[in-house]
Amino acid sequence: MPDASHDFPHLPAAAGVGYKAQHFSDILNDPAPVQWLEIHAENYMGDGGRPLAQLRVLAERFAISVHGVGLSIGGEGRLDRDHLARLEHLCGWLNPASFSEHLAWSTHDSHFLNDLLPLPYTSATLTRVADHIDEVQEVLGRKMLLENPSSYLAFDESTYSETDFLRELVRRTGCGLLLDVNNVFVSATNLDHSAQSYIDAYPLDAVEEIHLGGHDEDADDHGAPLLIDSHGHAIADPVWALLDYTLAASGPRPVLVEWDTDVPDWSVLAAEARRAETALGHVVA
Repeated sequence: MPDASHDFPHLPAAAGVGYKAQHFSDILNDPAPVQWLEIHAENYMGDGGRPLAQLRVLAERFAISVHGVGLSIGGEGRLDRDHLARLEHLCGWLNPASFSEHLAWSTHDSHFLNDLLPLPYTSATLTRVADHIDEVQEVLGRKMLLENPSSYLAFDESTYSETDFLRELVRRTGCGLLLDVNNVFVSATNLDHSAQSYIDAYPLDAVEEIHLGGHDEDADDHGAPLLIDSHGHAIADPVWALLDYTLAASGPRPVLVEWDTDVPDWSVLAAEARRAETALGHVVA
């Protein structure tokens, strides 16, 4: 379990953005930037160079959240020890305010797949994921947060709902949760269930970070709506409405705006963050 005596920083219950290197100067020159930034861990696992130099500068001014995409928490094999060691080194010198990963798998044997793939919610999966979370938390000496996936199919073999599966992981491991509201909306649309009912069933007391992002709209072979979690557009109005619904139930939380493809100018991203800050301003603590 994480060492509770360690003095970890905390993310403010305010809006943050996913950091992109092309925004470095704009962020530093903005007189009223966001209060915190998220980085993808795998972009900062090298030994030096401009990315790490810029990150050190940013870490002196902003709270930093580290978001992993490569641990394959749901994978059947052991976690990659070299990857975990590089992650430990990054978190060791950076001392981020938060570390998170995805409820997904992306490895098979020695092969890495460039996707975050879904899992059946069974007792066997629960044990495997819990063991992996325990290992990460033991190595890093800190609590990790687990993000709910965006789903495009459901497994017939699942014996847990997603919300019950996450709740049980929290109970077994002491991890926290990262609630991606866009992922909830995408999954609810694709699997034809209520996004608000999902939020109602979600263990909101374990949520330490909320994510928002854009999605692509398509249709399946039968003409039904199909949403793709692309992080390449402005956040859709129904997702903003779902954020309002979530915050009314959870109270203020750190809220991140993600925009990872077709990244716009800083002014566009900052405007999305201000909208998130406005949503937080309507919430009673």
